[in-house]
Amino acid sequence: MTVLDYLKDHILYLDGGMGTLLQQEGLQPGEYPERWNRTHPEVIRKLQKAYFDAGSHVVCANTFGANALKFAPEELEEIIGAAVGHSRWAAAHSTHPGPKFVALDIGPSGRLLRPYGDLDFEDAVALFAQVVRIGAACGVDLVVIETMNDSYETKAALLAVKENSNLPVFVSNAYGEDGKLMTGASPAAMVAMLEGMGADAIGANCSLGPKQLRGVVEELLSCASVPVLLKPNAGLPRSVDGQTVYDVAAEEFAGEVTDLLAAGVRVAGGCCGTTPDYIRALVERSAAVQVRKIADKRRTVISSYTHTVCLGRDPILIGERINPTGKKRLKEALRTGDMDYLLNEGIRQQEKGVQVLDVNVGLPGIDEAALLEQAVRELQAVIDLPLQIDTADAAAMERALRRYNGKALVNSVNGKAESMAAIFPLVKKYGGVVVALTLDESGIPATVEGRLAIAEKILHTAAEYGIARKDLVFDTLAMTVSAAPDAAMVTLGTLERVEREMDCRTSLGVSNVSFGLPQRQAVNAAFFAAALERGLSAAIMNPESGDMMKTYYAHRALHGLDENCAAYIDFMFRYVPVEVQPAGAAARPAEVSGSALQRAIGKGLSEQAAMLTAELLKTCAPLEIVQQEIIPALDEVGRGFESKRVFLPQLLMSAEAAKHAFEKIKAAMSGTPARSTGCEVVVATVQGDIHDIGKNIVRLLLENYGFVVTDLGRDVAPEQIVDAVTARHVPLVGLSALMTTTVPAMEETIRQLREKAPWCRIVVGGAVLTRDYAAAIGADHYAKDAMETVRYAESFQKSL
Repeated sequence: MTVLDYLKDHILYLDGGMGTLLQQEGLQPGEYPERWNRTHPEVIRKLQKAYFDAGSHVVCANTFGANALKFAPEELEEIIGAAVGHSRWAAAHSTHPGPKFVALDIGPSGRLLRPYGDLDFEDAVALFAQVVRIGAACGVDLVVIETMNDSYETKAALLAVKENSNLPVFVSNAYGEDGKLMTGASPAAMVAMLEGMGADAIGANCSLGPKQLRGVVEELLSCASVPVLLKPNAGLPRSVDGQTVYDVAAEEFAGEVTDLLAAGVRVAGGCCGTTPDYIRALVERSAAVQVRKIADKRRTVISSYTHTVCLGRDPILIGERINPTGKKRLKEALRTGDMDYLLNEGIRQQEKGVQVLDVNVGLPGIDEAALLEQAVRELQAVIDLPLQIDTADAAAMERALRRYNGKALVNSVNGKAESMAAIFPLVKKYGGVVVALTLDESGIPATVEGRLAIAEKILHTAAEYGIARKDLVFDTLAMTVSAAPDAAMVTLGTLERVEREMDCRTSLGVSNVSFGLPQRQAVNAAFFAAALERGLSAAIMNPESGDMMKTYYAHRALHGLDENCAAYIDFMFRYVPVEVQPAGAAARPAEVSGSALQRAIGKGLSEQAAMLTAELLKTCAPLEIVQQEIIPALDEVGRGFESKRVFLPQLLMSAEAAKHAFEKIKAAMSGTPARSTGCEVVVATVQGDIHDIGKNIVRLLLENYGFVVTDLGRDVAPEQIVDAVTARHVPLVGLSALMTTTVPAMEETIRQLREKAPWCRIVVGGAVLTRDYAAAIGADHYAKDAMETVRYAESFQKSL
């Protein structure tokens, strides 16, 4: 029996925490837990047998942090081999009845992927692939990817598993108090991407206790068509007599998780602070829970790195402006590599209200595959809208889909056997909703029945590749009415029957209908209205068209899709000229908009920020630009991040744009730092912890705010931090730790700093910390995110 066979009709119990148990067994601050597979085999076997004895069906091998960033190839093989061997021994010697499975455990690399960090996506795939190959060779039963807080790294790990094994794979992410990943993804966005790529179970672990994760779990259950997994912490941590303890006891934990099992969770265990006693209590408490059937949610959904867009009753707009057909300036930009022009096209369409961006860079004489991949990478770095990847080149499509951070809209496939054979395997591998054109080798049928027959053929063939009906959107092909008088009615008739009889979603390139006619906007708007009435799910259109946008917002208001007509009213105020508004109409307050440089920084446009700064330097003093342009722009983005209107990737791209602007300032001041107005700060990730994402973000933001930052790196010994502080009498230190097992190293670092550098203030952060916990280990301040660190540093600077 495989783990998936058992999961079909049973609740599957996982194990609990490992790091805290190893600390109790003597794991020292800064010591890698994975090395205990070789140095303390009896401890690892004892703990894992205890989990099997408590009722765990799946125990994760002690490989969470095992990768080539920490271990040389030979040692990595030995560590993983020993870990799997210990888990196998534990399973064989456990007396608890029931099936037992051993999982290869994969945790985050500790590095942030480009463009926000320094680890390339393909390097991340290769890093995880090495671990997967070793684990598969050792005979594990499944792979558990867990504690991932970035959607892009999660995709890299899942892709590595799929490309290097045939093992079942469960994927679990670490969500914050706001219900999102560190880089902004919602649970629904993660379900869309991971389900599309073929994850066998999807869930949440670490960070919080079961009560705090309830909202995340409910969202997962509402949209997942695969089993939902939950491994919460034993509540929140605190320090008692130098030991890390958690505030939720085993019985309370079991009760909370049992409630969520009754609500539909199918895979459950524990994370930090949980022990075999927690798992035993959970197994006993949930014994009477009835297994709920997992229903296919039948949602046609795409996603970006932050959110989903569902195609259904409420129609969506797909911006068509990033397509060189008929656009001379865009063609020039693509040929010269002017990505800022393309990014501005995307930003402008987002500001006009589209929910999806079409991306087509096909031009004769260019490397379309390379350019499309670049366009996708750069667009998703500064814009959080889902993308429609639009190309007739299968090789270009694969390169773009591979690098896409989400579940894309794939444009397109058609009824030709060659097209389906090229595109469907890509959709199956990378996930996606594919736009299907109702044409085949015989051309475009002139009748509704002919196009429906092709749609049915596409539907049947997609199923043979394992692609569900919900992941197909049919384009019933808008043809010009000037050439065929009944063309529009055939398109609309097919569309209506696809929506109502086939229960599939639809898309149209609306403006094709008016080709060759005068005053095309009038025809387009009328056709758009007719299509919307027949159930059109998505329209590829130009959001600069006032007539089309009026039709869209009016349709939503008339069909009960716009509460209080708020979106319609907002649109009309922005688009109707003031002079034609009715007399006495209330004036709309002018929207505050920053300068061009502030906008470039706010949108994360690095090259444009540098260019605009260079222009301003011709007429303005360098420090005037810093104080009146750059810092206000950073402050605005920072406030957006603090109020959850801006997510971490946008914050980082804005900081990078500001960095480019500062470089121009520095050059104008003959190399003198433009803004060394802040005190010196030492930052480090503590000993034993290789996760430096948070620390790197803090460094970047502090530097942009004028602080002089000394970055000691990751896995830094307490003595090295103390030496750096005392050598220059540094007044402020920032310490980071992601893992429970490395908090003691943070506490020891603080102890040594108090002894040898009593003047120094200490701010700490990391996923395993809380404000109370930070105070208990002696820190002056706990920062929940990078911007809070900046605010504390600013406040501290004023007190000097």
